[in-house]
Amino acid sequence: MLVSATEMLKKAKAGHYAVGQFNINNLEWTKAILLTAQENNSPVILGVSEGAGKYMGGYKTIVGMVNGMLEELNITVPVALHLDHGSYEHCYKCMDAGFSSVMFDGSHYPIEENVAKTKELVAEAHKRGISIEAEVGSIGGEEDGVVGMGECADPKECKAIADLGVDFLAAGIGNIHGKYPANWQGLSFETLDAIQQLTGELPLVLHGGTGIPADMIKKAISLGVAKINVNTECQLAFAAATREYIEAGKDQQGKGYDPRKLLAPGFDAIKATVKEKMELFGSVDKA
Repeated sequence: MLVSATEMLKKAKAGHYAVGQFNINNLEWTKAILLTAQENNSPVILGVSEGAGKYMGGYKTIVGMVNGMLEELNITVPVALHLDHGSYEHCYKCMDAGFSSVMFDGSHYPIEENVAKTKELVAEAHKRGISIEAEVGSIGGEEDGVVGMGECADPKECKAIADLGVDFLAAGIGNIHGKYPANWQGLSFETLDAIQQLTGELPLVLHGGTGIPADMIKKAISLGVAKINVNTECQLAFAAATREYIEAGKDQQGKGYDPRKLLAPGFDAIKATVKEKMELFGSVDKA
């Protein structure tokens, strides 16, 4: 059964590790991530962006697929299904469809409006036992067509949003989505430290986990990050394994064109990537 992400992230923050949010893009992704979580006895958050939601046929389709797998694959570790960078409208759609967690990204609104909308959504989510993430300061890079430069959030604004009762908070600390450019300045630990000092026990979220060096990830966890989002890295691993299979001509041998065979190397590559991240984040055996 799906659970909200609140409990798993409180435990992670207290235990100085982080739970990975791995975005799902289709059945292969979902199954690979769930099986890896079960095999490593790790809690996990399945992230769904609005674009991926549309691609997979809608939020109810996704809820049906995920719930079906939890039961039929005997998944016993804690699993949250989370809307990633949700608009106000889509937070409601996902809550209605059966998601156990949502992120309201009001970072592009003036702070007053972000506060008002967040407050309303917090009340609604908590009434339904759903966890909610908010964002302050836009995360850079490209996320479903939205491009940002990787700003650092204002710690006082973070405190204002944290005080509304959100369960976890994404704050920009120079991180970006997608691949990091060669001239990237690195994470601002100064900002992260200032945010944690004002927000206390609140679990913090690091978006754009792909390509951040391992030592920076570990330092971010020591400064209160309890949720790290990974998407691009799984996509790159899947694409590389699929390319290798086709370039080796394996799709033309026997029934190598069967999607079950064609997509198997990519599936295994996602599993390997997720396992590596769970080990780095410290969530193995924390279910």
